[in-house]
Amino acid sequence: MITEDPKHQDIHEYLAEMEDIPGTRVFTAKRARQGYHINQFAMSLMKDENRAKFKADERAYMDEWPLTEDQKQALLARDYNRCLDLGGNVYFLSKLFSTDGIPFAEAVSTMTDMAFPEYRAMMMAGGRSPEGVRSIKANEAAAAAKKEDR
Repeated sequence: MITEDPKHQDIHEYLAEMEDIPGTRVFTAKRARQGYHINQFAMSLMKDENRAKFKADERAYMDEWPLTEDQKQALLARDYNRCLDLGGNVYFLSKLFSTDGIPFAEAVSTMTDMAFPEYRAMMMAGGRSPEGVRSIKANEAAAAAKKEDR
């Protein structure tokens, strides 16, 4: 609901708009609360002794943290998109990338539909075009309109 003053928008409506960006998970306060432990786990990997414990037995190390089973499974699978859905923040998760010896850009490429060389070339050429990736609702409406035209 827009308030009487067009300069002020209801916070819940504003935050809902953040969910309408295709392929993007905006790190809101809600996500921060949801992913607090996954992000603290990832930050723990900054210490040599924690990385060693994690590498020795990933599951046992994660069991020391109050992570949900879904979060543990996403981390074990290195399903970074799922980690983001569960409140992970890519900059905290980068500690896991580093622990695995994977460059940031290569890890991020796994979150796309591209192999790393293709992703790197796309980024070197200026990045992904914003066309068609501005709004999930708009994309759905455009697809529905195309169906009706047939």
